[in-house]
Amino acid sequence: CDSSINLTFHKSKIAVDELFTSLWDIAGARNLMKQFKSVYVPGNHTHQASYKPLLKQIVEEIFNPERPDPVDIEHMSSGLADLLKTGFSMFMKVSRPHPNDHPLLILFVVGGITVSEAKMVKDLVASLKPGTQVIVLSTRLLKPLNIPELLFATDRLHPDIGF
Repeated sequence: CDSSINLTFHKSKIAVDELFTSLWDIAGARNLMKQFKSVYVPGNHTHQASYKPLLKQIVEEIFNPERPDPVDIEHMSSGLADLLKTGFSMFMKVSRPHPNDHPLLILFVVGGITVSEAKMVKDLVASLKPGTQVIVLSTRLLKPLNIPELLFATDRLHPDIGF
């Protein structure tokens, strides 16, 4: 509405319904993932519920020594040795290369990243595996005010890709 005088119950209900539709679409965007479905960590009798950012979950999974193969993280073969490892894994019991095997971690975030998220990744990698270099790339450096605009002011979940 252009002013509060023109705001009606019907218009506000439509706006709130669109807001919740966007939130449900965002939540459903990760339905195909097995491990990274939620940023909500439920509480129990001794701990309260908390928020665990998706980037933090991904970095912790990459550097978790107890998990040999990350479930939702795909390895992209880059050299002949990696191609042979992944190619022979169809015929023999050969483990896929783990993202933790390399001294350089490159994370590319589609849609944007905030400065605090980039710092969190840098600090987390330094604490989990010192000596590992991390390069964080993104399509955009976000400011906090960009996030509501990206979520609700544009149709980012159903882009027109020109087909």
